[in-house]
Amino acid sequence: MQLRRITPQDWPWIQHWFEDERLNEELGPLDAAWLDHVLHATDGVQLVGVEDGAPAALVGCVWSPEPGGLHGITDIAVRPAVRGTGLGRRALAAVVGWDGHPPAAGWMAFVDHENDAAHAFFTALAWTYRGLDAEMHRFELMAP
Repeated sequence: MQLRRITPQDWPWIQHWFEDERLNEELGPLDAAWLDHVLHATDGVQLVGVEDGAPAALVGCVWSPEPGGLHGITDIAVRPAVRGTGLGRRALAAVVGWDGHPPAAGWMAFVDHENDAAHAFFTALAWTYRGLDAEMHRFELMAP
């Protein structure tokens, strides 16, 4: 999977993806303010995962404000038509290994306490479960 930063030209396919009821319920709704934020963020990045020349995944990251901290995964969306094919796993592995991130001790992700699919996703990837934090499940992956 190839990664690149989000661009304004991505907005039409992102809007189309979020017509999917499940994706919109879990991560949406998205609007122009969200797009403006991710295009101009200086504390993280929204990455597009491309496979076979087409957008396949969208992953948001926020960077630790302190050296040696943990970067955060803010969202993972995969093309709805290929949900459940391992695309999310490939996207997350590519994002964590992307060389455009500042150095960090590892990664963290917060999962809504009602999102069983996301909980199972991070568990299957062997991220360490750290319990509830502000009513969200916290997972961590330390850098090798």
